[in-house]
Amino acid sequence: MPVKSIIFTPLCLILLASFVMADEEKHHDQMDMQAMTEVYTKLATPGPHHKQLASKVGTWTTKTKSWMDPTQPPMESIGSCRNTMLLDGRFLHEECTGSMMGQPFTGIGLNGYDNHTHKYVSTWMDSMGTGIYLFEGTASADGKTITQLSSYDDPMEGHMKLRAVTTIVDENSHIFEMFSTGKSGKEAKMMEIMYARKS
Repeated sequence: MPVKSIIFTPLCLILLASFVMADEEKHHDQMDMQAMTEVYTKLATPGPHHKQLASKVGTWTTKTKSWMDPTQPPMESIGSCRNTMLLDGRFLHEECTGSMMGQPFTGIGLNGYDNHTHKYVSTWMDSMGTGIYLFEGTASADGKTITQLSSYDDPMEGHMKLRAVTTIVDENSHIFEMFSTGKSGKEAKMMEIMYARKS
């Protein structure tokens, strides 16, 4: 066999193998892209948890009790909230008005369910401060009680842990409770809001 043939044949085989490998890699990349697209599409699709959030759409009247000192009677106030869904049913937007400590009060919340982490996530901001609170948690087996945790640095008390509990009573009423744990390590109830559907 001529020397040229001895050299040419292996080169052809190597070249052919590289073409085959490149084709396989391209096919593999296409499959990976398709699989990735399917995963992200599934995670981005609203499901039953988002439907549950959507059940709160409407206008609500609120009755709030708040405790500055757990040994003293709570302060009471009334208000209202208007809830709408955002981004094609992915997030619940709350806009609430009322009074707090004798002053006009406005608050805005966003509530969602993360299909990836399997957790309810919420943010809250209001006219009583300039911070944004972030809550994260899970629901009970029947889905009627959602418990979320958060924390913040209080200017007077220092680091505070928060526990928020939302209890679905029925389609026309639910209860929100907030508990805090400070330096003492003892949990105390800070707030209770009773929601009643207006429309």
